[in-house]
Amino acid sequence: MEPALDRIAQPWGDRTPYGRGQPWPVRVDSFLAPGTAADGVERWAQSASLLHSDGDAMDIAVAGGRIVGVRGRAVDRVNRGRLGPKDLFGWQANHAADRLTTPLVRRDGRLEACDWDTAMSRVVTEAKGLLRERGPGSIGFYTSGQLFLEEYYTLAVIARAGIGTSHLDGNTRLCTATAGEALKETFGSDGQPGSYTDVDHADVIALFGHNVAETQPVLWMRVLDRLAGPEPPRLVCVDPRPTQVARRATVHLAPRSGTNVALLNALLHEIIRTGRIDRAFVDARTVGFDELAAQVAGWTPGRAARICDVPARDIERAAEVLGGAERLLSTVLQGVYQSHQATAAACQVNNLQLIRGMLGRPGCGVLQMNGQPTAENTRECGADGDLPGFRNWENEQHVADLARIWNVEPSRIPHHGPPTPAMQIFRYAEQGSIRMLWITGTNPAVSLPELHRIRDVLGQERLFTVVQDLYLTETAQLADVVLPAATWGEKTGAFTNADRTVHLSEKAVDPPGEARSDLDILLDFARRMDFRDKDGGPLVGWHDADSAFEAWKECSRGRPCDYTGLSHDRLRGRSGIQWPCTGEAPDGTERLYTDGITWAAAEDCESYGKDLVTGAAVSETEYRALNPDGKAVLKAAEYLPPHEDTSAEYPLQLNTGRTLYHFHTRTKTGRVPQLNAAAPEVWVELSAGEAQRHGVAEGDLVEVASPRGSVRGRLRITGIRDGMVFLPFHYGYWDTPGGHRPGEEGGRAANETTITDWDPVSKQPLFKTAAARLALVERAGGAVSPAPTTTASAPVDPRSAPPTTGGPDAVATQTPGTAPAGEEGGP
Repeated sequence: MEPALDRIAQPWGDRTPYGRGQPWPVRVDSFLAPGTAADGVERWAQSASLLHSDGDAMDIAVAGGRIVGVRGRAVDRVNRGRLGPKDLFGWQANHAADRLTTPLVRRDGRLEACDWDTAMSRVVTEAKGLLRERGPGSIGFYTSGQLFLEEYYTLAVIARAGIGTSHLDGNTRLCTATAGEALKETFGSDGQPGSYTDVDHADVIALFGHNVAETQPVLWMRVLDRLAGPEPPRLVCVDPRPTQVARRATVHLAPRSGTNVALLNALLHEIIRTGRIDRAFVDARTVGFDELAAQVAGWTPGRAARICDVPARDIERAAEVLGGAERLLSTVLQGVYQSHQATAAACQVNNLQLIRGMLGRPGCGVLQMNGQPTAENTRECGADGDLPGFRNWENEQHVADLARIWNVEPSRIPHHGPPTPAMQIFRYAEQGSIRMLWITGTNPAVSLPELHRIRDVLGQERLFTVVQDLYLTETAQLADVVLPAATWGEKTGAFTNADRTVHLSEKAVDPPGEARSDLDILLDFARRMDFRDKDGGPLVGWHDADSAFEAWKECSRGRPCDYTGLSHDRLRGRSGIQWPCTGEAPDGTERLYTDGITWAAAEDCESYGKDLVTGAAVSETEYRALNPDGKAVLKAAEYLPPHEDTSAEYPLQLNTGRTLYHFHTRTKTGRVPQLNAAAPEVWVELSAGEAQRHGVAEGDLVEVASPRGSVRGRLRITGIRDGMVFLPFHYGYWDTPGGHRPGEEGGRAANETTITDWDPVSKQPLFKTAAARLALVERAGGAVSPAPTTTASAPVDPRSAPPTTGGPDAVATQTPGTAPAGEEGGP
């Protein structure tokens, strides 16, 4: 008998408990379109999730040339058959009636349909003219965290060695730039040290600004199953909201925004003070301990409590749990990455793992998480601003090696200065030095901070904008050329999740109309531009996803992210495989740094590091003096107050974030009936104490305003900390009258209010440090908040809101079982 559950109302499904050190049991989740029986599925195509960073493996059901459902892959190491709500229902967005099916070009101020030759000729004419008249610095590219590996690598080659521009970045700058930077600062190179399987072995799991229950629901299922089994792990949660993690935590710390470094310094202080450090590990594998100990020496729990506004005793209790762990796993996400002193705080989490010696063993790892499904690939392939293969742009040998692979002169690859981060790309466009901006698979008119400014930038007559996407997004509506793209299930390619697991996603169906894969669009552009290597051959020598993957393998050879043991064929029909995967490690590598720190030597490292306060680059000479033997670097951090603090006029700290049921700007999930019904409209969260002080109640329509703009939404009273107001960032204007900007009734997009500010090291925008005020617009009058009741937005009074449910169309099956013999799903 297959149990059926409403997977909107019960998003994490039933429990399959297991004990410490045991394998995670299989549970296969599936959902087919209403009216489709299992025997009506004609074939299944292998894939993985595109709506979060977990990498849940699934099969796509096909019937009549259409996608009709999905099921989890029991053999896979990541999910063991489980799927979250976005996995189960998100595929329906492929069938949206408003998919782009033909190119569009702007004529007389309006976007009109045209053929591919017309659209691409216009793009190529503009690009060639700018190269001739203004040079490569006049062209910029802004890409996604949702394309495939082969597409990112092709884009990196085109931008770096074809156009020759430094202006290439992804929207991964908004979610995962700090993850990569923190790993480079500590370990010399990007790449997650840990593995999801560390959940199976840890006795303490610490989550720093990581609402895993909503951002990676299948990973939370793994934690829940450990909690339900023998020897459950203890949880330490740092989050200002009452997340599901916070509700299950042994210790929950809810600090003021912008105080993460103060809190982490106090935790490090207590662990060092009580002698709970692995001195042999520290001496053998790290440098910088004395400086770290001196920096945190004055950070008593009492001092941090005054700054963070959390009880000193809770800080002490958290330090006791962390210091007493036998096997500690730490995870980090946007509560750190999008807040003040982002990289400095993330490095302190690395320091915590290192001084405790918790690295390179089962249950002992750190996961600097990603927010998007292919964010790891942008970093590996160089589509996020770095050089492909985790090469160091300041190392002439690394540049020469890349030039050899591409068969170009080293001088052709821009490396005179650091690559341009996304916020600077938009600044250059605002100033007029960038005159062409190609935006792929992302929606900056909703996702970037201070939206009135971004709309003004994209609306300039002098900026030629190309948008490549699935729908006519808020950004696409401002474009000069719109290119219709194929998506997940409509093309083949590889992508890599947050714990280095590489999956293959097969083409299941044809894309609608004339839509093309991002890879085919980029290859067409490269051919039309006639990019050549130094011998006159085509710069881009591949022609499809398989040959692009093979080209990438050569670029990765000998680098930390070595893919040379992988191929599309090897990834078919089995579990995903973790890189590095080589002849010496043919089944992949579960954990990094099991025998020491591998890539931190000056001649190997991806970066020599930066000053954590100013972001100024550390020179090679300075790095060699600090770290002559290539060890992990314990980088101490001085706490500094946030740039924008509260005031009498703006007394609340503004926090933005995700909900379980949506992804980014809802371009996909807003078109999925079950997901949209679960969270149909923006809402505002406030604590009961703040609601009383402001004279507002559950369901009231309120306005949240900052010095930059305002948003209106129905109020939800939750257990969020006092002094804070929360907005989900997913909501824009594509499904409202007007289409791409606020109406007269006020803003809907959280980023109308956020500040143009970024971390000095990672250049990641800080969405969680603005100040705001709240005012009543109208009483509820029977209206209710649209906020989900199953997640961190659950009401303090359950009677004040109807329960979140997906109804009969949200019922999915769950089948307990075991993986087929010989397919355990782990390397």
